[in-house]
Amino acid sequence: MTISKKELLKSILESFDRIDYVKSEDIPNIDLYMDQVTTFMDEKMRHATRLPNDDKILTKTMINNYAKNKLLPPPEKKKYSKEHMIMLIFIYYFKGILSIGDIQKLFHPLTEKYFGNEDGMNLSDLYDEVFTLENEQVEQLKRDVTHAFNRAEKTFTKEGDEEREFLQTFSFICMLSFDVYVKKLLIEKLIDSIDDKAE
Repeated sequence: MTISKKELLKSILESFDRIDYVKSEDIPNIDLYMDQVTTFMDEKMRHATRLPNDDKILTKTMINNYAKNKLLPPPEKKKYSKEHMIMLIFIYYFKGILSIGDIQKLFHPLTEKYFGNEDGMNLSDLYDEVFTLENEQVEQLKRDVTHAFNRAEKTFTKEGDEEREFLQTFSFICMLSFDVYVKKLLIEKLIDSIDDKAE
């Protein structure tokens, strides 16, 4: 049984309502060993993967590489703090769209100013503040996706049913991809500006 495009859009919009993130209070306040870190991340982030049964959330090799590439401060006595976990969650979200070099540039000021900070704002505070924007962002995304879908439905109207359906889906994908492309360019420019100010 095939799903209609209207049902597909409805399903996509409903999936936005199920988007969730790891809240800082859900992250253990005790230091964890590597196996505990990978288990925690797998349990909490599995829902965010495309293929939940196949995709790797985080492996020991990945974590070691992040520390080696200075994306993550080294563990203390082979244990990872709550702040390490927060950094790993950010890395998970950023690595799909940014290069390792860009993530390094973005994280350097964070680790310098907020990692292990006991006076004033720390990484938990920063994490909580950033993710309070989630609900507002989800509602805007729903509107944007609906607009792109409706616009794509108006393309290739003279083609036969089967061709029109594929071409309209292709139009929808192109519109969403262009949005991602432009936002990625903007993110890269913002990261470059952070780097320029640091020099």
